[in-house]
Amino acid sequence: MKGLLIGLGVVLVLAVVTIFWAIGISNSEKKLMLRGEAQQQVCEAFFSNMWEILQTKAGVANEYKEGFKEIYTPLIEGRYKDNNLLMKWITESNPTFDPSLYKDLMVAIEGQRNAFFLEQQKLIDIDREHKTLKIVWPNSWIIGNRLPIGGEKGITVLKNLATQDAYATGTDQSPDLFGKNKK
Repeated sequence: MKGLLIGLGVVLVLAVVTIFWAIGISNSEKKLMLRGEAQQQVCEAFFSNMWEILQTKAGVANEYKEGFKEIYTPLIEGRYKDNNLLMKWITESNPTFDPSLYKDLMVAIEGQRNAFFLEQQKLIDIDREHKTLKIVWPNSWIIGNRLPIGGEKGITVLKNLATQDAYATGTDQSPDLFGKNKK
């Protein structure tokens, strides 16, 4: 009788431990899923904000360029209507175009893209952690059949078309940064 009670007690303790372990694994997976979904939203919000910043800065730089042309062209044309061109050129100073807005735009582009890359790295790492949690034994018994972060389609990692083409074809080509090599 004593042995039966001890055996029953051991089975009961193992069942309780197994149930709490399964609940813990399930809760860990759900927390990781929520963290991944939140990071996906962070990436989307960051991407939207990044493009707003870059478009605004590019617009300001373009307006400066157009405004400079509107002022500079008539100013120079008006100065050199008569024949004293050499003397005016020597004695007058011409307005200069300030490229600092373009430098600021370049810094913003690089900084925003690098920051976005870091946010996507976080998302990829959370997804890797979630997949690992689901496939390792014995966790796979409890949570192995659950959907990935982001549902059926999984997470969204943004890649430019050149990257997608390079990985699809297995070849890479030098980028045409300014679109001058178009055929």
